[in-house]
Amino acid sequence: MKAAILYLEDGKSFLGRSLAVTGDTAGEVVFNTSMTGYQEILTDPSYAGQIVVMTYPLIGNYGVNEEDVESDGVHVKGFVVKEFCRRHSNFRATQSLIEYLNKNKILAIEGIDTRALTRHLRLHGAMKAMISTEDFDPKSLAQKLAKVPSMEGADWVKTVTTVTKKVWPAVGETRFKVAAIDCGIKFNILRILNRLGCEVHVFPAKVTLEEILAINPDGLFLSNGPGDPAAVPYVIETVRKSFGKVPTFGICLGHQIVGLALGGRTYKLKFGHHGANHPVKDLTNNRIGITSQNHGFCVDITSLSENDVEMIDLNLNDNTVEGIKHKKYPLYSVQHHPEACPGPQDAKYLFEDFIKMMEENRRLN
Repeated sequence: MKAAILYLEDGKSFLGRSLAVTGDTAGEVVFNTSMTGYQEILTDPSYAGQIVVMTYPLIGNYGVNEEDVESDGVHVKGFVVKEFCRRHSNFRATQSLIEYLNKNKILAIEGIDTRALTRHLRLHGAMKAMISTEDFDPKSLAQKLAKVPSMEGADWVKTVTTVTKKVWPAVGETRFKVAAIDCGIKFNILRILNRLGCEVHVFPAKVTLEEILAINPDGLFLSNGPGDPAAVPYVIETVRKSFGKVPTFGICLGHQIVGLALGGRTYKLKFGHHGANHPVKDLTNNRIGITSQNHGFCVDITSLSENDVEMIDLNLNDNTVEGIKHKKYPLYSVQHHPEACPGPQDAKYLFEDFIKMMEENRRLN
């Protein structure tokens, strides 16, 4: 192990120790309050460009396996924990978390006071940061960090989207054909849709509406993803053109894109929502669920017309909008992650609502 520093753009720094990977890495530092699910977090494309701090003090106790991945690779820029578990134990494990991080060349550090770091980020907000095992000079680190782009205005979707269209076959009988715009889609979203009888055609983010309609889909799915939603106008325009043509369901970044396509605005949250324990109230049935979340931007509900859009989900921690539904078109979206992984499955019913929406649209047409 080697000494390492986590240097924040406001000048605050924390000393720790790195694993086998050394050097420098930089990105926006955010904290995640999940107690488990670290492998899903590491492989979630929505974390592209970010350094993730786990608030739970001991990480890695059940190792990693080949099934609990949410994409084809690890996307975080860095990983920060209080302590890595050296002796994992789980019948599904194929290797340790430390081995997994080293194999994927992720600069990970431990030994810092993650509680103090989390409190600092809560007070001052998510910000750019750099992890280094080579440079400990604050002036030098500040100069390097100044050259790192801010998350606001950054298009990270282009770094995680699929290059070519892929098809995920339905499990059993094919009941519906769904077109999915891949902004960083998680595998468990695809698994759930497949189990519900959907053949999912996963398109690159720069797909045109003509290409989507060419497969004659029963529904359109807008995926989660990283970065600033306002920085992907090519997706926003495609979604805007699709309104009224095909039933649509959006999650996370897909939800934010829906808001922008409807003429609304998005804004950056102070430190975002990252964790598997966020309470959300479903305003349509007065039900409260605990949800998995990972986002740094939010739709400004006041920027949307009340004549066209209604809010269907509310975050009970900070009263931000968590879901919207169009009053005319078969269209709704949610900010949280009903597919979980990691996280509770309280909101999994939203996928079944998408199935019902496609069934209703097919009946009417």
